Amino acid sequence: KRGHRLVADDAVNIKQVAENILIGTAPESIRHFLEVRGLGVIDVKTIFGAGSIRNDIKIEMVIELVEWENYKEGDRLGLEEEEIRILDSYITKKTIPIRPGRNIAAIMEVAAMDYRLKALGYNAALEFSKRLFDEINKNK
Repeated sequence: KRGHRLVADDAVNIKQVAENILIGTAPESIRHFLEVRGLGVIDVKTIFGAGSIRNDIKIEMVIELVEWENYKEGDRLGLEEEEIRILDSYITKKTIPIRPGRNIAAIMEVAAMDYRLKALGYNAALEFSKRLFDEINKNK
């Protein structure tokens, strides 16, 4: 009920339709179904309606969730971009450390919104760095 639409859960069929353009779909046998731990398998289309699902989508970003202890901290500002190769395409990849108590859904939503802003030309990490650099130089 957060305004998102399910394409696939657990298994995703990926096809490359052009250079760096991938389309993801669910296998027919599991389309519209979602496993919810503690509840079992639900039919998203039946419960939430046709507006809650879609048959395919362009894959623009991969988010890898890793255990907090296994996270190799690198660029904390977000200036470095990581990519993953899928078929013959390179897709933006984000690695997010997880642990109990973190709101993973909200963090993933923020990652998606930040990706969208970067696609529109705004990079918060660059803006932050620029402001910091300007402030340091102003005080010299």
